[in-house]
Amino acid sequence: MTTRAELIVIGGGLMGAATAWAASRRGLSVLLLEQFDPGHHQGSSHGSARIVRRGYEDALYTELTGRSFELWRELESDAGVSLLRMLGSLDFGTDQYAGAVAARLAAAGVDHEVLDAREAERRWPGMRFEGPVVHHTQGGTVDAASAVTAFLDRAVHRGATVRYGAAVRSLDATTDGVRVLLADGDTLRAERVVAAAGAWTAGLLGEHLALPPLTVTQQDTFHFPRLDPAAPAWPSVLHERGDGIYHLAGGRDGGPDDDRKIGEHYSGRRTTATGRDGVITPRSRARVTEYVKRWLPGLDPTPRSESSCLFTFTPSEDFLLDRVGPFVVCSPCSGHGAKFAPLIGELTTDLATGAGGPPERFRLAAHVLGAEGSR
Repeated sequence: MTTRAELIVIGGGLMGAATAWAASRRGLSVLLLEQFDPGHHQGSSHGSARIVRRGYEDALYTELTGRSFELWRELESDAGVSLLRMLGSLDFGTDQYAGAVAARLAAAGVDHEVLDAREAERRWPGMRFEGPVVHHTQGGTVDAASAVTAFLDRAVHRGATVRYGAAVRSLDATTDGVRVLLADGDTLRAERVVAAAGAWTAGLLGEHLALPPLTVTQQDTFHFPRLDPAAPAWPSVLHERGDGIYHLAGGRDGGPDDDRKIGEHYSGRRTTATGRDGVITPRSRARVTEYVKRWLPGLDPTPRSESSCLFTFTPSEDFLLDRVGPFVVCSPCSGHGAKFAPLIGELTTDLATGAGGPPERFRLAAHVLGAEGSR
């Protein structure tokens, strides 16, 4: 059994799996540790559908989505699987929000169009809109669960080792790297350690890095039946209203009729990595149901299924990527990182190898200064 590697990656979700793929492609010896079983639902990376898109109000993220899409296609080619479902993407809400998204797409050279609400409703019957609606075709969904499998399968093909049921008890810096003590008593060693552990990040690295405050939330999502299952699937949608409504084609999780997945980005309940109860609150269900009745008449307003996952927010909602000594912190993603997974894997591997680094906004210093400035 492998006890030493150039790089140990803690966490087998999207970001850890992407890091293992990126590092193994560069010839590093990689050992990935996942505390749960394969395909678990304890974190943020399970399920068949996450939104991918180019549209952001922020120029940096708009730029990074382009490279992310290139890497998704590289993974699909490498693994011989289809992960992206390109249905397009719609953004609407306030004039200011739609205008900012359209401006960023234009600056990045992304083809898009701005429609009025009536034209959008004509094109996508069963949805209602307000204000200008920004449409671009470089959007849709990514199959998150299958992406984790693809990342890890290709990493193992290149020599990486994956250990499940391998919970980390402690990390200690040594003269030549890091000593990793597992809960079962095994001791492992590596030149560098990447913590890609989402809600567990603070517990792993809090003694070694000056982390910003990280807020863990339990997020509720719902799948609503389509009244016309034979109709073409709608684009992914971000509606800048209330708690930030998003909805998308549900994929496998939506069942044979491709039920619509709907959630509220900012409505999560505070919890901890191990404190999530998985109980969907009546208040959350009622809010989303009322939204469907008002804005999505093409859906049955009674959810057919519901589930929860964890988000881990930084104060600025920027990603967190940096290295201190042999420790690399990888991206508590604030609920919008799935689309960037292969790029985050590359940036994290850059940090681990000293080959480069992420945008300064993602560094620890920027997060800590931002947190201090908000007090």
